[in-house]
Amino acid sequence: MWQFDAPWALLLLPLPWLAYRYLPEYRAARSALRVPFFAAMDQALGLAPRSLSSGRWQLILNLLVWGLLVTACARPVLVEQPIRHDTPTRDIMLAIDISQSMETRDYTNPDGQLTDRLSVVKEAVRDFIKQRKDDRLGLIVFGTGAYPQAPLTLDHASLQLLLDEVGIGMAGPNTALGDAIGLAIKLLAKTKEREKVLILLTDGNDTGSAITPEHAAQLAHDRGIQIHTIGIGDPAASGEAKVDLQVLMKIASTTGGRFFRADDRQALQAVYDTLDKLTPHKVKTLSHQPKRDLFWWPLGAGLLLLLGCHLVAALLGRRTPMPREGEEPS
Repeated sequence: MWQFDAPWALLLLPLPWLAYRYLPEYRAARSALRVPFFAAMDQALGLAPRSLSSGRWQLILNLLVWGLLVTACARPVLVEQPIRHDTPTRDIMLAIDISQSMETRDYTNPDGQLTDRLSVVKEAVRDFIKQRKDDRLGLIVFGTGAYPQAPLTLDHASLQLLLDEVGIGMAGPNTALGDAIGLAIKLLAKTKEREKVLILLTDGNDTGSAITPEHAAQLAHDRGIQIHTIGIGDPAASGEAKVDLQVLMKIASTTGGRFFRADDRQALQAVYDTLDKLTPHKVKTLSHQPKRDLFWWPLGAGLLLLLGCHLVAALLGRRTPMPREGEEPS
């Protein structure tokens, strides 16, 4: 498909006719010699009067060249197929508890053997990352303190590698739940996307945060961040191993998210399957249609036509024989 980028230039096409119609005739302001026997003199010299047909051809040539030049000025372009580019419209931050209680071996792996909680969580998170191809994902780990393990990125392969490096206790033995939410707010505040999601996974209760989980949840709500909480600990346990389900439910309800309880590996995987439905893939499609300039076609044709006609006229002029001095005209 082609089009003109400057179609207004086509308004110049009737300009020669307007000039011919309304401009006065050109008259040379100089004296001339009137020869009453001009026809006889031409006949004596063997020169025939110039035919008007050459003038007509020159007029047609000039009009054609003018039309080609105006067409080139109108900037014809070839519009190619649009190029589509998908960009994410959602940023998802994963906050994983890696406190000492995550080494409790009360979950089963795919082989049916008992394994620690963190290993099962990492396996489920890997599957979740694979399903979020169009989202920017980041990773926070927290224990006694909260630390950014991976910034928001579309490089999910690198994110998987950073997830594999996470180990139990590397952030301290305690659970700083409020600090993890505060760090997520700080990281998500730098993004321009409207939809921001934090998935918070813990098996303990908050014991030493600088900011309470309730206050952090209210700050997240004020900044448009939705928090989904996942509790995988034992509410009947004591100390660090006891998960505060009430706090997790309140965090989720404050921010418009949902609370999930994952008691085993299958339940944890079901949680992430549900989250994948709650936060569906949303992409913003940007399309760009490349344009290829075609103006040089009419411009080149006009110049070549003009040059060719001048060459032909020059060759014909050199071939026309002129009577030499003393020769009788034929």
